[in-house]
Amino acid sequence: MELEILTPEKKIFSDSVFGVQLPGIGGSFEVLDKHAPMVSALKAGKLKVLKDKALKEVAAYTIQGGFVEVLNNKVTVLVEGAAAAE
Repeated sequence: MELEILTPEKKIFSDSVFGVQLPGIGGSFEVLDKHAPMVSALKAGKLKVLKDKALKEVAAYTIQGGFVEVLNNKVTVLVEGAAAAE
């Protein structure tokens, strides 16, 4: 699936991924390939990008609040701010 992480200033991430873990306002959740369409609010926290099925490649970002949209196997994350986390 395709993942884009966007802030008002710039595009933080854009690539094909296996999945993404997000900090929803009701609790953390994960979106994987062919997920049903949805829109959800996000709270500040850690977002994890799962680049491959074996979970050997993982990228982490600390995000501020925002929203996520899942539609047609594309995940778009719109956040106020994001920075790479260690």
